[in-house]
Amino acid sequence: MRPVPVLVLSLVTLLLGAPSLVGAQTATPTASAVAAGGDFAGLVDIGGRSLYLECRGSGSPTVILEAGFRSRADYWTDDLIQPDAPRTMVFGGVAAFTRVCAYDRPGTTTFIDGALQPSRSDATSMPRPALDSVQDLHALLEAAKVPGPYVFVGHSYGGMLARLYASTYPSEIVGMVLVDAFSEGLEDQMTPDQWTAYEEIFQPVPDALAGYKDLEFTDLDLSVSQVREATSASPLRPLPLIVLSRGQVMEMPADLPGGLTGEGLEQAWTLEQDRLASLRPDARHVIANESEHYIQLQQPELVIEAVSDVVTAVRDPSSWATPATSS
Repeated sequence: MRPVPVLVLSLVTLLLGAPSLVGAQTATPTASAVAAGGDFAGLVDIGGRSLYLECRGSGSPTVILEAGFRSRADYWTDDLIQPDAPRTMVFGGVAAFTRVCAYDRPGTTTFIDGALQPSRSDATSMPRPALDSVQDLHALLEAAKVPGPYVFVGHSYGGMLARLYASTYPSEIVGMVLVDAFSEGLEDQMTPDQWTAYEEIFQPVPDALAGYKDLEFTDLDLSVSQVREATSASPLRPLPLIVLSRGQVMEMPADLPGGLTGEGLEQAWTLEQDRLASLRPDARHVIANESEHYIQLQQPELVIEAVSDVVTAVRDPSSWATPATSS
């Protein structure tokens, strides 16, 4: 396996998402086309704004892919590590056994042939707290008539959004895969000064994105508060849950502010991964030994396998077991 590009491994792209080499074509088919099945890629009106949606495959439950902060949907489909001999990536792999959909949040981005490509969804006001993003997705799934129930797969910041969705609309979610997911509990693992410093590095604007006026921003304190409130009032209900956590240390700059250290952040992240894996007593916790933060790029087959196990468990609950494994 070729190493992940340096951009993907940087602290900035921990929350930016990875550049893509292939872009999808945008059409504007009707919402009934989404519900009808078959391949779909286009804009869906959610009431004055439109969001970009892609769906493929058939079967139930429908898998919803929630990307990380500032990341367009297309990096679920593109092989950034070995584009000359692309592997089966998550979107295509999941489409082989059930219906799968991915979408662009407003303000997300990717790079195609070195050029910045903005979100294919309509821009909206920023910063955008987590609950606003969850309500956008709910409106999209309703407007597009994407059939439930849903298995959510959330990477990084998208993992926190997936959990917030599950607490806000609990009857719609029947399974979940968290891919090195961001946790609101990171705040509890830091001093107030460290958390303040972490907020400052959470959403920087690198030179490559400086001209993108619609770039995604969030109010991190408000988002964390929303997740705490929602998950306290409506904890994750019984469902098959797999937590995929990185097995390789994430590279961090040496000059982090506020008393932060790469070692300290890694320890805090690991503790929170363990906590996420305890949200359900029968959850599986899988360590991706060959991956850093972008498990879906470095070990896409591992994510596909996890989704397959959860989908199988939804279809046949007797298949669910809870081994803690490393891969």
